[in-house]
Amino acid sequence: MNLLLAEDDERLGKLIYHLLEKEFNLVDWVKDGKAALDYALFTEYDCIILDWMMPKLNGIETCKKLRDKGYKGGILFLTAKDAIEDVVTGLDCGADDYLIKPFKFEELSARLRAILRRKEKPFEEVLCWDDIELDLNTHEVRRNGEIIDLSKKEYELLEILLRNKHQVMTRDVLIERIWGFDVDVTPNALDALVKLLRKKIDQKGSPSLIQNIRGVGYKLRDEDV
Repeated sequence: MNLLLAEDDERLGKLIYHLLEKEFNLVDWVKDGKAALDYALFTEYDCIILDWMMPKLNGIETCKKLRDKGYKGGILFLTAKDAIEDVVTGLDCGADDYLIKPFKFEELSARLRAILRRKEKPFEEVLCWDDIELDLNTHEVRRNGEIIDLSKKEYELLEILLRNKHQVMTRDVLIERIWGFDVDVTPNALDALVKLLRKKIDQKGSPSLIQNIRGVGYKLRDEDV
């Protein structure tokens, strides 16, 4: 099991890290939410353990961003917040389990194994819509079997839309996921990117696969349209 621990308390973090490493071997430890998010975007973790109160991004914000960016592994909260509304908030934002401090390591270990059992199914490797395919392993995009050469941002835009079938992705969310939340990007940049992607994936005489929802954002056109 490959784990990521996000805990800003030096003493507790060091203790948990060593115990996890002893039992599960592969463990990374970061001390803030932004670092947890960055690590998760470049490493495939089976489960991420999040402290609630962390600098830069708290656990709730980190959990939401992880799910928004397509992370499908397990997420477990470690927190001293024990009110029922806090538990509900943690689970509703995308976590799989919630463990209240103080806790015994044996319980943490058992909960991690339980999450792994629930998550033990193959990850989706190819995203499909209509006759277009996006291979998450090779990063190849095909339509009717022919490879389409996309830029990095064109690929990211298409992947987001494919991962969120039937959903309208707002302009703000698309800009944040493609360019980052701390980068100043104009809405025109998104429109230009959509236009470039359409030119590459659409077929002449057919409606665009990408539908503009005026005043809101973009979505994939229904397959039967």
